[in-house]
Order: sequence, then structure tokens, then C-alpha cells
Amino acid sequence: MLLEVRDLTVTFPTPRGPLDAVRSLDLDLEPGGALGIVGESGSGKSMTSLAIMGLQPRAARRTGSVRLQGRELVGMSEADLRRVRGDRVAMVFQDPLSSLNPYYTVGLQIEEAYCAHRPGVTRREARKVAIAALERVRIRDAARRVNHYPHQFSGGMRQRVMIAMALSTEPELLIADEPTTALDVTVQAQILDLLQEIRRETGTGLVLITHDLAVVSEITDHIVVMKDGVCVERGAVEQIFTRPRHPYTQALLDAVPRIDDEIGELRAVAPGLAVAPDNGGPV
Repeated sequence: MLLEVRDLTVTFPTPRGPLDAVRSLDLDLEPGGALGIVGESGSGKSMTSLAIMGLQPRAARRTGSVRLQGRELVGMSEADLRRVRGDRVAMVFQDPLSSLNPYYTVGLQIEEAYCAHRPGVTRREARKVAIAALERVRIRDAARRVNHYPHQFSGGMRQRVMIAMALSTEPELLIADEPTTALDVTVQAQILDLLQEIRRETGTGLVLITHDLAVVSEITDHIVVMKDGVCVERGAVEQIFTRPRHPYTQALLDAVPRIDDEIGELRAVAPGLAVAPDNGGPV
């Protein structure tokens, strides 16, 4: 098993008492597999991805077990975690414009990420890796574009740069947190095709965080549906889309616009607000 998550809980202290942003979550991912985590905003999707990486906010307390190829990450020292993050596990964040440093070229930022996990590598070697990484994500004229700054790229191209950076160290696991947010549908399709192609070519496991059910239907094998920090349903993609068992999953499917909707017809709305799990009040 590539990734095993057991009883993962992320708890925040609040004036009203402890609040579980993620509660008793179990996940499994085989090598080369693709897992989609879906749910509305505030359901705990992104916090789950951060907790897997050990990047949850300092005020939060993480408990449970996160094993990467049998190695326990919960309780690991920060120094050891830094060696794992970006090397064996890489993450693509949902906002590449704020994730990339505007003062440095994209090539330098890819090189820094690579050099951090390859001690002794020369700058010349790192530059070759950066160019090759940009070429892998289909950025044309990579040898020239490697010297450009983030603002010189479109939103879709910046997301490709983030994926190139994540893949430069050839990780076993890639976590993509809303990688198609704010992109138009054509660019979304290109990014999804790219992730699918990379997964097939490299055997990298993929955890895809999204609120878009159409996205997970295209490139994942299994889906976990989250609500209020809890997994309410899990299963193979076909089962989730054709035979959902939980009313919340059905509500999410019913909320997706269809091409045969009547003009002015309102789609269903998933019931309920995000609720603090321990004190019963709205978050």
C-alpha cells in the first residue's frame, strides 16, 4: 500500500471548545492509483491534504496514523518530515499565483525545490532538471521560459509550473488540491489530461482534492465523499455515480447542472450547513 491513513483527526481549539475539522478519517491508496476526495467548501478536504503532509496549522492537533509505504509520518520530527515533503510526497496547491514567489523566475524556484532534496547537485544539473520538468508538462520553448517570472504565465501555465515543480523530484505520491480552480473548462481539461498522462507514465499515486464531481469522474479510481470533516461515503467511481448510498452524495450529484435542464430550472441544493462536530453549532 502506498498511503494508509487511519483514524486521522485534526482538532482546533476554539472559545466554544475543541472543533474537529477532520474526524476519524480512513484512506487507502495503492501504488499508481488515483483517489478523489470531494465535498462542499468547509467539508475538510484541504485540511485532510495538509494533515497528510504534516502542514496543518500550528494551533491544530493531528492524531491518528498516516503511513507512506509503511513509514509512519505522524510523530515524525520536523527535520525528517522536510526530507519526505517535496521528495516522496509532493503537493500542488490550488492557487499557483500565491504559491509561486513573484520575485524569482520559475526556473530558479524549480531548481531550489530540486536542490533541497538532492544535496551536492550542481546548478547546471538543476537547471537541466527544471527545463526537463517544464517540457514534461508541455510548456513550449522551456529553455527560454525557464527564465520567466510567474506573472509572465497565464493561470493554466502557472498551474503547469506548479506540477513541474512537484514532479521534479519524482515523488511516489502527488496531492493536488483543487488544481483546476479558476481555470476555464478548456484549460481544466488540459490539466486533467496532463495529470492522467503523468500518472500513467510515472506510476505516481494521485490524491485529487476537488468540489467538482465531473473532475473526479475523469481521472480517479475511487472516491471519498466528505461532509463536516467526516467521510460519509466511499467507493469506486462507477458505484458513487450510479448507485450512491448516502443522501448527501445523491444531493451533490443532483446539484450538478445538466444539459437537458429547462431554462430557469433550479438544481437541488445539498442540505445543511457546515456544523461544528462537537458543539452542534454552525462553523
